[in-house]
Amino acid sequence: MYAENRNVTYMLRCSDGTLYTGWTNNLEKRLKAHNEGKGGKYTRVRTPVELVYFEEYETRQEAMKREAQIKRLTRNDKEELIRKKENGG
Repeated sequence: MYAENRNVTYMLRCSDGTLYTGWTNNLEKRLKAHNEGKGGKYTRVRTPVELVYFEEYETRQEAMKREAQIKRLTRNDKEELIRKKENGG
């Protein structure tokens, strides 16, 4: 699925259907925190969340930069990224 202790930019689908974008260096731990209501303020009231997209990076800076880029995308563009990843793209 993903390498442990790598810098990852990710998107979650929240229980209300919205998308949350973040970055972490431990995706498994971060996803668990989100689902336990200990993640970001946004996801705290929108659990459970589901991992729908992620990209791995060598550095924290790259992951943070990509997080900012994804956050600026429209909802449709984010959904397109998710669809492409699901289809092996």
